[in-house]
Amino acid sequence: MLQVLACGAVVFPGLFFAFRRILPCVFKHWSDADVVLVSERLVSSIHAVMATTVGVIVVSSCRENVINDSHWLATYFIIWYGVPYMTYDIFAMYLSHYHRFHVKGHESYKRHSLRTVNSFVRREFLLVLHHIALLSILLPVTLFFRRDQGDFFVGCLFLTELSTPFVSLGKILIQLSLQECWLHKANGGMVLLTFFLFRIALFPYMYWVYGRHYGIPLYSVPFHLPLSANLGNTCILAPQVYWFVLLCRKGWRLYRRGRAPPDSSPPPAVTDNAKGD
Repeated sequence: MLQVLACGAVVFPGLFFAFRRILPCVFKHWSDADVVLVSERLVSSIHAVMATTVGVIVVSSCRENVINDSHWLATYFIIWYGVPYMTYDIFAMYLSHYHRFHVKGHESYKRHSLRTVNSFVRREFLLVLHHIALLSILLPVTLFFRRDQGDFFVGCLFLTELSTPFVSLGKILIQLSLQECWLHKANGGMVLLTFFLFRIALFPYMYWVYGRHYGIPLYSVPFHLPLSANLGNTCILAPQVYWFVLLCRKGWRLYRRGRAPPDSSPPPAVTDNAKGD
């Protein structure tokens, strides 16, 4: 019973509902779109901290033998928290999308409909595909195909969430109109650093660790792995590279705006975009 009460199917929607109730009491001038956006980001940060903590525990416990060492959290966290979170987050992202356009007065967003759902999927296609890929690849691999091996690499995948709290903090600072403060600039640097290290560089590192275990060079590792493993890694990595490029472009625009002379006309304002962040 305690497991059922504590699992992600209850925890994450419960936290989201609680933040939606609490935030309007603190920030009375916020619209529904503001409240939903920040609530979604706060829950994402909580999940990211949980996943990163589990990742550190699993990786540190399985580093001696990266293939055969195991830790119960590798499977337990995915079943009870990973899958429920990914499912919840698709719904939360849709709500954020809906309220953002509802507040702007779009005619088709007066109520929920198949049209609003379709618009969300088209606008946030990569994010939705990313979540579905994790649900359709990570879960079956974890439960059925890896034969209780490779917990180290599952732990590494948990570490990809390390950048999420910094991405969420950036959006929250913008929501609080603090995008010009030093904290937002420092946080932007941390977003780029953690995103690159733990969402991109982490994949060649896992290939290198695998190759070291079997005594083969890095360039031979893809040919040593089954095609399904390489395809799964590619499906997860490809959107990360695309989003990192967008983050770099946004960071460069902000840097140029900060370096612009006072008497020059500023470039167009950078809007808060879910895909770009």
